Amino acid sequence: MLKGLLSKLRESAISVAPVAIIVFVLALTPITDFTTTEIITFAICSVFMIIGITLFNLGADMAMTPMGEQIGSGLTKQRKVTLLVAIAFMMGLLITMAEPDLSVLAEQVSAVVNQTVLIVLVGISVGLFLMIAVIKVVFKKDLATLLFFAYLLTFALAALLIERGKGDMIPLAYDSGGVTTGPITVPFIMALGVGVATVVGGKHADENSFGLIALCSVGPMIAVIILALGSSGELTYMLPDYSLNLSAIGHVFLQTLWDVFKALGLIILFFLVLQFTILKLPKTRLINMGIGVAFTFVGLIIFLMAVEIGFMPIGFKLGQELARLDNWVIIIAGVVLGAVVVLAEPAVHVLNKQVQDITEGTVTKRSMMMALSLGVGISIGLSMIRIIFKFSILYYLIPGYILSLALSFFVPKMYTAIAFDSGGVASGPLTSSFILPFAIGACSALNGEESVLSLGFGIVAMVAMTPLITIQVLGFRAIMAKTVRAKLTMKRILEADDEQIIDFM
Repeated sequence: MLKGLLSKLRESAISVAPVAIIVFVLALTPITDFTTTEIITFAICSVFMIIGITLFNLGADMAMTPMGEQIGSGLTKQRKVTLLVAIAFMMGLLITMAEPDLSVLAEQVSAVVNQTVLIVLVGISVGLFLMIAVIKVVFKKDLATLLFFAYLLTFALAALLIERGKGDMIPLAYDSGGVTTGPITVPFIMALGVGVATVVGGKHADENSFGLIALCSVGPMIAVIILALGSSGELTYMLPDYSLNLSAIGHVFLQTLWDVFKALGLIILFFLVLQFTILKLPKTRLINMGIGVAFTFVGLIIFLMAVEIGFMPIGFKLGQELARLDNWVIIIAGVVLGAVVVLAEPAVHVLNKQVQDITEGTVTKRSMMMALSLGVGISIGLSMIRIIFKFSILYYLIPGYILSLALSFFVPKMYTAIAFDSGGVASGPLTSSFILPFAIGACSALNGEESVLSLGFGIVAMVAMTPLITIQVLGFRAIMAKTVRAKLTMKRILEADDEQIIDFM
């Protein structure tokens, strides 16, 4: 365990270091006006973030992933599809309602939408789409077709929202799809898919194990648009308080403790019910999972506290101050920050490891990380351009998703499933708690507080979209390289000198 802990610590340090270095370098220049207290707080929070990610990743390997796999495989072996689907709905509902990422987003838009209503409705939508995802795996249905119709529905509803004069809610709706697949949801849902696909089997078992995150990301988009269509009155938005408030550390700790306890408590309670009724795993396995849950619990508390206390205020202030400089500065800063922030997302490491294991090294962690980093960097840069020139996010989302879905017909289905899962995973807690405040800060400085709902939000949706393209391009490149190698090999064979061929007859 010690070797594994040190390995995770090294990975976490490498992930967080780029973000921290960029902030510290900018703090030494006249570009920013950070106080000594802000810099010291950010430095301490960076150290705690490394510790938090380390413990979380170790806990995910020991508990969350095995737990999801055991539930998926154990229920599938019962050959009771109705039971499997019903439990999938309950797990999707309960886990999403307790997802820390969703709480962060709901708090930042509480002036527009009731927090409880938003969280419950999004939870129900994830439960429903997790049901559809499990049915897809069991009956081996095509993911690209389901995604095509799901996104077609979101755009149709978005058009209806614009017609009713509530288009400002569209960025928030698409953001909600990204934040619901956070550090609690991703390891469990991905492992659930692996467990079900392993039992169902078939020649496409590896491919079928992906795609659950992709489908679960669509549900919240539809739910929030429906919520906006049913709302009445004028939409108003007020900036939350992003100032550094060290006196509130005690309150932040208690709130974070409660949020993480709810999230993990619901999963553990559900798992224990299934353990005593269906799974009946050996005691040694349960003890190992219990230790992993403890690591996950402590790691998430440390990580989320570091994000809220140190990263959120710094992100907001950095966005405000860079926006007051030249437009190119905020665009370049967005690209760089996006490229490095994704490295620190805990769920990204879970996804990359699982992809490398399932594809047996065909898709490496390094190539996945490079594709995600490139995609997220581009998405933040494009979002800064949108804030500067003030146009609808649909000018990005509609062509982006059309391209993504078109690519799905030309690349191996494995890459499509991985790409759409990556979109949900890349938009994790650091995106909603550092990049989103960064965008809100830039938007408020350039266009005023009243523009934030329509222009500041939507950045999480962009982060969730661009990996769909970059990773499928990675798959397309792999196919082309394989085709070219095959042609070169055949050409060498045909051009070989017949006299060099030895005849043994």
